Amino acid sequence: MKTAKARERFDEPVTAEVLARAIERGGRRRAPGLYATAVWYVADLKALLVGFADHSAIAFPVANYPELAALGKAELHRVEIGFGGSALCLDSRDLHVSIAGVVSASQPLMDLAATVVAARNGRRSSEAKVRAAQANGRKGGRPRKMAAAG
Repeated sequence: MKTAKARERFDEPVTAEVLARAIERGGRRRAPGLYATAVWYVADLKALLVGFADHSAIAFPVANYPELAALGKAELHRVEIGFGGSALCLDSRDLHVSIAGVVSASQPLMDLAATVVAARNGRRSSEAKVRAAQANGRKGGRPRKMAAAG
């Protein structure tokens, strides 16, 4: 394990340049994952539309989630993103709902997530798969299918 000695910078003046560098370093360090950047209540759909950094969005029907269904229209318009983009928050009701939890409560979204994960994992080749494919290649490759006699 690599050990790094912490630098003390308690006396470094905070200038606009120092602050900009710190913000940029923090942005690079942010772990990729499920974090939202915006939320809107879409009255026509009766859904909260949660937007993400790549400009994709997911609409969550309010009626499907008891925590959200209990809110009035004006309150739904005041829902904000909190906890570093990981939750839907309404401070006046002390409401904090995990976005990952909202996704996991939807069976169709979980089925979609499982399909995406399976497809991604299926493209990976382990060392054992690579060795087996190379060995089969040295033998002339996969045998051809024989046409059924009929």
